[in-house]
Amino acid sequence: MLSPATAWTADLDLLVGAARLAGARALDFFRKGPEVWWKNGGRSPVSAADFAANDILKTELLSARPNYGWLSEETDDDAGRLNRETVFVIDPIDGTRA
Repeated sequence: MLSPATAWTADLDLLVGAARLAGARALDFFRKGPEVWWKNGGRSPVSAADFAANDILKTELLSARPNYGWLSEETDDDAGRLNRETVFVIDPIDGTRA
């Protein structure tokens, strides 16, 4: 069993690696006019880049930590996360509109 500090360090390393992969994928869409959909009654855009980054994050993080929960702005909520001790809370590309 890992100490709490070691576990959190391992999680941080995992998060940084996943964020770098997702960021690299999101950059593939930069200045290419990705497809955009509107949510929240047309008040908030979500792009193909958001979904691509979200998919990478979900795959990378949950494959490494299958016992963690997941909550993401771009994924339908799964109430099963409420029974998890640790939950990834994700907003893949915050500020798409800006």
